[in-house]
Amino acid sequence: MGMVKKPYQGVAIAECGEPLLPIPLEEFAIVDPHPYVAVGAPYGDKSPFYLREGIVERLRQAQVQLQQQRPGWRIQIFDAYRPVAVQQHMVDYSFAQECQARGLVAEELDEAQAEAVWQAVYQFWAVPSLDLTMPPPHSTGAAVDVTLVDETGNPVDMGSAIDELSELSFPQHFAEAEDEVGQAAHGMRSLLFTSMESAGFIGHPKEWWHFSFGDQIWAWQINLKENKDTANAAVMACYGYIE
Repeated sequence: MGMVKKPYQGVAIAECGEPLLPIPLEEFAIVDPHPYVAVGAPYGDKSPFYLREGIVERLRQAQVQLQQQRPGWRIQIFDAYRPVAVQQHMVDYSFAQECQARGLVAEELDEAQAEAVWQAVYQFWAVPSLDLTMPPPHSTGAAVDVTLVDETGNPVDMGSAIDELSELSFPQHFAEAEDEVGQAAHGMRSLLFTSMESAGFIGHPKEWWHFSFGDQIWAWQINLKENKDTANAAVMACYGYIE
């Protein structure tokens, strides 16, 4: 499958130069062992738990807001910074997993089958591009995948697993649910959304767990709400690719 350019990748980037720092993990819950590390993702001298300095501060603010509504609850960080090599590794891994889920053998796919699998993968995963004008969101240090844990440290049921390649991952999937389980999942997603939004984050339109501030997706969604086309958008990204 050829290069998949997503709408937000046309947003201009005016890099602010803010440093990439390790997240103070004692302040948040984390997923351990980290799922991408567990499948061999090559982080080099970094780890999944890095973010830009300003993003860490916003994450703190979001957790304060959460705890005003749910004392003792914490934001659980599933994933944050991703070098492009990790993005490539996980895209390839997800392709293989999706083939397996469909009962297909990756090496034996015809063109139509391969195209269908790649479309499923790229509906959720960003292209592992080295083009500095269109970095994968997580490679900017401005995007973070998060969920919630309760006061006992147990993960909260959000209705689907992080990285699930299905419509269950869409943030509003359970908005019209009539059953108690679906309604509860929507309530928890809304709680996460309002907590993150209070700190300036904007959620990904197709992933309930993905939030960012200052990257291309963030700027694109602001401009979209203001009916600004990407080429002449007033709001630019301030975080680009960082190593």
